[in-house]
Amino acid sequence: MTLLLQPSRNLFAGFAVVVVAILCCLNPAGAHDFKKGDLTIDHPTATPTAPGQPHGAVFIEKLKNSGSRDDQLVAARSGLSKSMEVHRMSMDKGVMTMREIPGISIPARSEVSMARGSKEGYHLMLMNLSRPLKEGEKFPVTLIFKNAGEITVEIEVEKRSGSDHGRQKSDSGHGHKH
Repeated sequence: MTLLLQPSRNLFAGFAVVVVAILCCLNPAGAHDFKKGDLTIDHPTATPTAPGQPHGAVFIEKLKNSGSRDDQLVAARSGLSKSMEVHRMSMDKGVMTMREIPGISIPARSEVSMARGSKEGYHLMLMNLSRPLKEGEKFPVTLIFKNAGEITVEIEVEKRSGSDHGRQKSDSGHGHKH
């Protein structure tokens, strides 16, 4: 009888592992998405900073607006910096520039990328950090939208992947043109 029960336990354990793996693949960032009304903030992250580095960057994989009314990300705040600014990176005659902008429009039934390395170049800057951002830590940021109001999200500090390693200067706040 023991021989019959043992394979069943192993089979159940194996099945449980497969189910968890499938669920993680279906929605790998599900625990790191935030929603308020028609807006979804998908996977907000920051990059680690070096000691003495005054600024940090926050990225959001996607801002999704499932509603029938346009919205706009107009500001943000964090207890880790004196201020936060909405920025856009662009190339001008082969030179990368970052500028503060008044907001990021999120059209109705649409989504906007604020992902690191995205062609849109949108991101948030943590200005005058009170301390360096360390890989693996999490901290709150309040995003302020024109229509949806305030949404507090948890930012996870993640190491840069090899594909966007060249963006290190822009992430650190160097090269700003205001």
